Amino acid sequence: MSGSPYLGLGRPDTSRRANWLAPLTIVIGSLITLIPFKASFPILPPFGLLLLLAWRLHRPDLLKPWAPVLLGFVDDLVSGQPLGNSMFLWTVSFIAIDVLDTRIVWRDFLQDWLLAAGAIGFCLIGGRLIASPLGSHVDTMLLIQILVSIALFPLAARLASRLDRRKRSL
Repeated sequence: MSGSPYLGLGRPDTSRRANWLAPLTIVIGSLITLIPFKASFPILPPFGLLLLLAWRLHRPDLLKPWAPVLLGFVDDLVSGQPLGNSMFLWTVSFIAIDVLDTRIVWRDFLQDWLLAAGAIGFCLIGGRLIASPLGSHVDTMLLIQILVSIALFPLAARLASRLDRRKRSL
């Protein structure tokens, strides 16, 4: 019965879908920056990072430890950041969440939101330090972008949860 799509409980095997669903949604989140969007201030949140954190905090088993390197590479290619920026910062955030995950006995959504807020702040501030000169006056807009990104994280977490629930109900 190894070729059967059912695992014995009448449910189809969705492990193949789980292998590509999370990375695909993260790449699509990174590609959102390519949509023409007219704004007087650059406060568009990093949707790829938000979805990476949402999937990591929702289902830690779906993404391998090296996944942020490849997903960050895709984000660097489409976002215009220096090559290696998202690769490095996303990986450091991912590893930090892994370490904290081993230390925290249980988590609720508020703690997940706090972890994501720290990772979002770290990635955006680190990206600012890498990509723009220290004398540039972008700190106010960066703070607004961080706050908008932190405020939108629950929507990304909800999206990851809904996609995962839909996947499990097949």
